[in-house]
Amino acid sequence: MGKRIIQQRRGRGGHTYKTREKAGKIRPGYASGLKGEFECVKLIASVGHSVPIAKFMNKGGEIFHNFSVDLLYVGQKIGINGNKPGDIAKLGDLKNGTEVFNIEYNPKDGGKFVRTGGNFGTIMAKEGDVVKIMMPSKKVKKFNVNCRATVGRAAGDGRMDKPILKAGKKFYIMKTKSKLWPRTSAVKMNAIDHPFGSGRGKRMKSKIAKRNASPGKKVGLIRPRRTGRKKR
Repeated sequence: MGKRIIQQRRGRGGHTYKTREKAGKIRPGYASGLKGEFECVKLIASVGHSVPIAKFMNKGGEIFHNFSVDLLYVGQKIGINGNKPGDIAKLGDLKNGTEVFNIEYNPKDGGKFVRTGGNFGTIMAKEGDVVKIMMPSKKVKKFNVNCRATVGRAAGDGRMDKPILKAGKKFYIMKTKSKLWPRTSAVKMNAIDHPFGSGRGKRMKSKIAKRNASPGKKVGLIRPRRTGRKKR
């Protein structure tokens, strides 16, 4: 009888895989109905994010949190519907070539894409109510013209330049982000621990799960659209 695999063990819950409350206490994004000018009143080093989080406030006392743009400082003022670094604007109002981050997938969802330190997307073209943006992966993705984004590059660039020399340091970094680490490759496990376990050398089992496979065997590629090497 096999053991519970990692997917089953995590799904059950428990302290081992519990997300730390501190990691997601602050939720950066765009509040609905933002208008006028906001001032940065605080910069927060969030353990659950790779970008510093900025706290903004306007004269009326309205507050919202957003990922900070590169070189943002306390006291700096940002505008809504502007085009300066740090400003929040709709994609349809920005020029081609503008760098943006924290991009909304659907209008008013608060931002879903390009939210890691030092990253940015580039507005490439506008076609009707669609804006094409080159993502950090160099792939071009389409967004609605009413989706909002922050102008500029996300702060926190260079965080990966210094190597992590000790496993202990990596352990604590991953722990603050509530990530499962270290991850063991399935093919290196024993047969009792995982369906891919005990490959007996390099002869690995199929990574395509059957449609009616039980939860303990439904691992790897689940109902893939295509298999094999992609021909160019």
